[in-house]
Amino acid sequence: MQSPPAELLYADELAFLEAYDTGARPPGFRLTANAVVTFVMGSNGEALKLPKGAKPRALPDGKDVPKTMTIGAKFVGARALVERAVVTLAGERGLLLVGEPGTAKSLLSELLSAAVSGTSALTVQGTAGTTEDQLRYGWNYALLLAKGPSPEALVPSPVLTAMRGGAIARIEEVTRCLPEIQDALVSILSDRRLSVPELSGDKPHVEFANQGFNVIATANLRDRGVSEMSAALKRRFNFEIVPSIGDANQETALVKERTTKTLARSGTPLPVDDAVLEAVVTIFRDLRLGRSAEGYAVEKPNAVMSTAEAVGVASAIALQTAYLPSDRDPLSLVPGYLRGVVEKDEPKDRARLLAYWDGPVKRRADGGPEVKNARLWKTLHDLRTRLEGE
Repeated sequence: MQSPPAELLYADELAFLEAYDTGARPPGFRLTANAVVTFVMGSNGEALKLPKGAKPRALPDGKDVPKTMTIGAKFVGARALVERAVVTLAGERGLLLVGEPGTAKSLLSELLSAAVSGTSALTVQGTAGTTEDQLRYGWNYALLLAKGPSPEALVPSPVLTAMRGGAIARIEEVTRCLPEIQDALVSILSDRRLSVPELSGDKPHVEFANQGFNVIATANLRDRGVSEMSAALKRRFNFEIVPSIGDANQETALVKERTTKTLARSGTPLPVDDAVLEAVVTIFRDLRLGRSAEGYAVEKPNAVMSTAEAVGVASAIALQTAYLPSDRDPLSLVPGYLRGVVEKDEPKDRARLLAYWDGPVKRRADGGPEVKNARLWKTLHDLRTRLEGE
């Protein structure tokens, strides 16, 4: 499995936390609110111990849950943001995670769903082609023709399945859906029920949401003008802004961790120095923020210079170094992969990248011994010609 869902990847932590914190749970929650936050943010290196007499459920592989466990951090961001998100879900109000692309909104949505309801699989990917059936219900047309409208012929959407099971439904990139499709959520979020007129006989057929049902939606700030949400739908959600990672050291550590995991799947150690990863993250941060780490103005490209893109570039450099070994310095691969990101949306942005090379990169290269890794930046600056070629 290339990308196991959070409920499988962290099954041991979820089982441990379920037995560890025996406090009051919000209706329909698998874990306490505090345990959900701990699952997402980690235990700060503290080894938690199961209380005496605790009987955790067995793990999927049949093994017993350990009596002590250190919960690892899975989301880099403010704890207060996660706490507000959990309180929103506990209050049975829809949660909308908003931010620039690549800020881990989908990851946070997945982690919250896994911790609250034990599954993150009830997901609708919003696109211009998303239909109302994907948010409400559809039909098995073979059964529909054979028997007419019947409960057996009804095909529940992920949202309806979540309503029936008291689980979290996830709507990815909700603003990519057409407005009339988005508005199918209005009555579901306000009334917590869904009418099925086709099954109505003498009395209306209504599907009622069970305790624990809620919706987590995500939206990119860059998609704000794609399909604007109606005022009615906005009122059904609590908005939480998910910002980019503010601390450069945290971002570098995250990029290294994700790159290492990518290589670990193939049994290959990370063949790239920390200094190279730090340089990659620094370049992405400078271009994303519009200023260098030293405070010089930088013209931002149109492309998304997110942490996720930085992970992609770092992983590509590491994979090429591992699978196509040569005498090339991994640093020499940075310009080529960086161009691929910067020119993705607007080929003319190459000029902005060259201007960045002639500005902050050159200043660091010329900075002398007081500049951290000045020799590395000198090597990078000497690679400028690789940004100019076709």
